[in-house]
Amino acid sequence: MNMGTAAPGGVYAVYGPGWGALVQEATGIAVSYRATQGPNQNIILVDRKEIELGMTTMGPALQAWNGQGQWTQGNRFRNIRALFPMYDTPFHAIALARSNISRYDQLAGKNIGVGPRAGTPGTYWPAIMQALGIRVAAVRYGSGSDMGGQLGDGLIDAFPFAAGAPIPVFTEMETTNQINFLDFSAEQITKLKQAMPELSDATIPKGTYRTQQNDIKTVGLYNFAICNKDLSADLVYEIVKSVMTNNPRLVAAHATGKETLPQNWNKNAFLPFHPGAARWFRENGHAIPDNLVMA
Repeated sequence: MNMGTAAPGGVYAVYGPGWGALVQEATGIAVSYRATQGPNQNIILVDRKEIELGMTTMGPALQAWNGQGQWTQGNRFRNIRALFPMYDTPFHAIALARSNISRYDQLAGKNIGVGPRAGTPGTYWPAIMQALGIRVAAVRYGSGSDMGGQLGDGLIDAFPFAAGAPIPVFTEMETTNQINFLDFSAEQITKLKQAMPELSDATIPKGTYRTQQNDIKTVGLYNFAICNKDLSADLVYEIVKSVMTNNPRLVAAHATGKETLPQNWNKNAFLPFHPGAARWFRENGHAIPDNLVMA
């Protein structure tokens, strides 16, 4: 089986092989990994059956299901099914301390790098800036590791991103640079949730990053593993079972695994679960409604 992950420097590139190894052990089926631009491209590839497994945040998934958002070009991607909840993706940003940038409104007239164009941060950060009325000078796109390099070299003034915290490239940056973590105001968070209802309150607890002194209040999107609808129910059941019953192994792969818990299935209110996935959750006491299951 093939799994779509994302570009190097983000969590998917680490988390994906973590749950892929569990699937491979449980099923005996080899899992290979394809670097992608993130959720949007993963959805397209899974829908077309070019890959069987993928990962997405629920914002792009909602756009895909309804054919909304410029990247869908009006197409509805309805061959994708939910497997299991992964973790929350909080939006947060860093800047070099010497820039004296610590608030998002200070990005007006600055250059920012937001990750791959078709990923969650590449999709949402330009919209976030627009919703807040912050006119940046330029938005650059590329892998997380590339954005980190551009920040260190002074080619961009800030690096807003979105991935499960701690983001590997942010952790790397704070070992070699003095960095600031940017803060949203309460008013900005309210404005963002009004503009984009799929966003929810999120907090990155202090100490998530070594040099982070305070909680970061922000907004986030939940992540789900997805598959093509044509995978057999028995295989999907074993895939979900292998991940949901081996949480310590997943946490060992990446700290966000602590959020990969069965009870978080309800972070998904619209994307149909694959029948094989729904069967595992129901057998283990989680009442997924019939209208959220589709063959």
